[in-house]
Amino acid sequence: MPLSETTTRSPAPLTVTRSPTSLLFRRHSSREIRNIASVSSSILPAFGTVMGEGSVKLKRFVIAPYDRRYRLWQTFLVVLVVYSAWSSPFELAFNKAATGALLPVDLVVDAFFAIDIILTFFIAYLDKSTYLLVEEHKKIAFRYVTHLWFPMDVASTLPFQTINRIVTGKMNRGPVFGFLNLLRLWRLRRVSEFFSRLEKDTRFSYFWTRYCKLICVTLFSVHSAGCFYFWLATRYHNSEDTWIGKNIPDFKTKSIWQGYTYSMYWSITTLTTVGYGDLYAVNTEEKIFTIFYMLLNIGLTAYFIGNMTNLIVHNAVRTFAMRDAINQILRYASKNRLPEGLKEQMLAHLTLKFKTTELQQEQVLEDLPKAIRSSISQQLFRTTLQNTYLFKRVPEDFIVQLVSEIKAEYFPPNVDIIIQNEIPTDFYIIVSGAMDVVTYKNGTEQFLSKLGSQEMFGEIGVVFNIPQPFTVRSKRLSQVVRISHHHFKQLVQPLKEDGQIILSNFLQHLKGLKKEELAEMPVVSEFLDDLNSEESTVIEAGSQDHAGHVQQENIIPRAPALSKTLPTRVIIHGYHPDDTSNERGKLIHLPDSVEHLLSIAERKFGKSGTTIVMADGSQMEDLAALRESDRLYIF
Repeated sequence: MPLSETTTRSPAPLTVTRSPTSLLFRRHSSREIRNIASVSSSILPAFGTVMGEGSVKLKRFVIAPYDRRYRLWQTFLVVLVVYSAWSSPFELAFNKAATGALLPVDLVVDAFFAIDIILTFFIAYLDKSTYLLVEEHKKIAFRYVTHLWFPMDVASTLPFQTINRIVTGKMNRGPVFGFLNLLRLWRLRRVSEFFSRLEKDTRFSYFWTRYCKLICVTLFSVHSAGCFYFWLATRYHNSEDTWIGKNIPDFKTKSIWQGYTYSMYWSITTLTTVGYGDLYAVNTEEKIFTIFYMLLNIGLTAYFIGNMTNLIVHNAVRTFAMRDAINQILRYASKNRLPEGLKEQMLAHLTLKFKTTELQQEQVLEDLPKAIRSSISQQLFRTTLQNTYLFKRVPEDFIVQLVSEIKAEYFPPNVDIIIQNEIPTDFYIIVSGAMDVVTYKNGTEQFLSKLGSQEMFGEIGVVFNIPQPFTVRSKRLSQVVRISHHHFKQLVQPLKEDGQIILSNFLQHLKGLKKEELAEMPVVSEFLDDLNSEESTVIEAGSQDHAGHVQQENIIPRAPALSKTLPTRVIIHGYHPDDTSNERGKLIHLPDSVEHLLSIAERKFGKSGTTIVMADGSQMEDLAALRESDRLYIF
């Protein structure tokens, strides 16, 4: 049933519930939420929830729980909670402060929390069964009043001392009011929720957020224990027979801050298990309290040390892994007596790998959808591909398809990226850095050319399907993008017009190569000679028909040598697939005929064969039906 029909037939008003996700991106009374990571995951709707334009506006006098102004109000209340957490135990121990200078401050703080109680009746909440925002006032009020939060909020906000003074007309300093003030500690749940939001907020450091939380827990424990311990001394019948009375017989007449200092001193020395012995439990009540406090300290210390250890180790784990990997390389190089230069290359590559961990595309984008990965690759590398000679004037659609499959890599200085005479599997584009192109003749290395940013290497071996003619070595720290031979082949073959453009660019590049480079590539030299002869023939024909005006497009289709480039590569074996042999297969380019394939197998394995079967033992029927990387068994 369409959504419009559903909403018109529903007896309940459409504004009762709202899907919260659409509200994340709307401007609600102030500014839109800019950091979605700070929003609790509990407001996300269930799968299949329908969101429409009708769910944008809330009812009048209803506030979204993630509204920016309401978040600021909650943050302000957290500051007041910190004051309440300090003042409640303090006023229990020191009655003078509770009925003196701190009384007006308490009244102001309680007034703000009374406002928050009223405000809660207008805050929409998330229905846990439907995961929709409920904004009906009656439901919001009923939910709040029937939960434990409402009576506890009221009890922690009422100024009992002031109410008693208004009713009786005099100030009462009994311990009952001190314990009633401890109800304000109920507000500490706001601090816990506040730190939970900060830990999920990427704008703040997780380490320092956790560290501040641990410090706050420790300070609150020290402060509360010191205040309770001082309160025990004030309530004992013989003030001289107490932990503080032994040192200060008339401590009740001393200043508040002197008593607070002694209390904090005892609490900290006990928490840190220092225990100098100058302040110690004297009577039975103090000893019982000290026993429970020390037991609490065991758990608190374990909690603090465990969390700090996790935070520190989390930052150092990559360093440990790197050192272990380096040690393994050193041991491997030593046991196998590798030369010093090769060992240094191994160490440089490993070090660079750890330094660029956060930049490696495969690891960063591993869990993202393909569409997002493609968009990121286009943002990073599309300009580089467009400025490369092979892809100039190529349509945008082709670049978009190609860039989605490229891989980014880093190479330290003096590392061979392509080795001469290796089988071509990929070609590369330099994003940053520099490369040296060298060749080996009779064991002697000869420098040919230097490559820089937005230049390519390895593409000649890929296009002609010949062993790589040169060795390409990084000259300094370089970033390259790698394009797979197989993916490039699949992408180019069905696109004739794009292939013609790429072919034209490739031919122009070949014509501009140095003589020293062409001398190392006989196949390319022969191809250019054939191409030049064909061009001459076309030009002669054109001069008779068009008075010497011949366009380049007439020449491009006459390059049949490249029209069938990128042939299929297969792996051949010299035994029956059922035989268990350790002989490794040979990667070859699939020839045009079965006879040629048998002759290649005879050269590779040193024995002639007459039968060709597939991996499953079936007879090979047609060479054209073979696919990339198929295995053939010739015996």
